[in-house]
Amino acid sequence: MNSDFKIELIPYEYMESILPLVFLLNNEKIRYEVLKERLKDMLSMGGYECIGVYDSEELIGICGIWVLNKLYAGKHVEPDNVFIKEEYRSRGVGQLMMDYMFKYAKEIGCKGSEVNCYMKNEKGQKFWERQGYKPKAYHYFMNFEDISNE
Repeated sequence: MNSDFKIELIPYEYMESILPLVFLLNNEKIRYEVLKERLKDMLSMGGYECIGVYDSEELIGICGIWVLNKLYAGKHVEPDNVFIKEEYRSRGVGQLMMDYMFKYAKEIGCKGSEVNCYMKNEKGQKFWERQGYKPKAYHYFMNFEDISNE
């Protein structure tokens, strides 16, 4: 792994810097303006942070972190919108982000971590399993726009 990578929590005032990578993560299917508005809403809710990995000054990887507290899990972190630029994949950047996140989570009193991964994302599932995650449940989502009003 390249030891020249810099990793840190991205300050809120620079959080919009993650949007180009989030745009790529979503295969450019969600308009940039929509992502910007959603990010603004997420930040206003609290509990959201983002790890950034830099090669010099270039942001090459991101890992959003939700700090949550649920009855079944206690205080924990949930990685979200994990993305590494293609040319930096398989170079240890993902592991670097996970090591940073787990250390940070323990420092702030988290008891564990949970993650969602798309069922078709086999590479992602293998990555999360290598990190120690185990499948525990199904995650369901309903989009209200898909429901007919008839």
